[in-house]
Amino acid sequence: MTSIDTLTLEVADTTAAARFYTAFGLDAHVRLRASDAETTGFRGFALALTVSQPAVVDHFVAAAVDAGATVLKPATKSFWGYGGVVRAPDGTICKIATSARKNTGPAEPRIDEFVLLLGAADVAESKRFYVEQGLVVAKSFGRKYVEFAAPSSPVKLALYGRRALAKDVGVPEEGTGSHRIALSSAAGAFSDPDGFAWEAAEPARTA
Repeated sequence: MTSIDTLTLEVADTTAAARFYTAFGLDAHVRLRASDAETTGFRGFALALTVSQPAVVDHFVAAAVDAGATVLKPATKSFWGYGGVVRAPDGTICKIATSARKNTGPAEPRIDEFVLLLGAADVAESKRFYVEQGLVVAKSFGRKYVEFAAPSSPVKLALYGRRALAKDVGVPEEGTGSHRIALSSAAGAFSDPDGFAWEAAEPARTA
């Protein structure tokens, strides 16, 4: 396994979720699957979207809110740039950010980088696990953050301490039940140390 083949969000209402992710601009990046698995509180992950400038952050936050999302953190400047956090109607948390503090041109609504942040109880342990599965580390900051290379996928995988991730997106750390997310790769089915489920990738279809 070298990267994520597909990212599937499990939602109660696939039709409503499809409308949201299309309006939000993520329909090309995620799949949806119906699920009524019990889940409460923080699900342990977030989708992180990196864009070019503050005006693009504002565009995506506004689009999410118009489509039914709740703002967890209003878009604002910080020492690292500009960004905000929203929660989709299905409960998925999305962080939209840029390292730029000023606008430098027209606000083209494009996602430059899409990262799936998994909250890990022990980042070092989860890092070892994924390296054993064949992922290649692209960035590593000790036990705080690890990002893996994604040579063949539009979605990068990263590990973040669960408590730190919850604080970063503005929610309590506590949560129980299903993560409501599934990943797939050519490596087959397994679960990581934090219970995130991976499935065997579907074989490519021929015409």
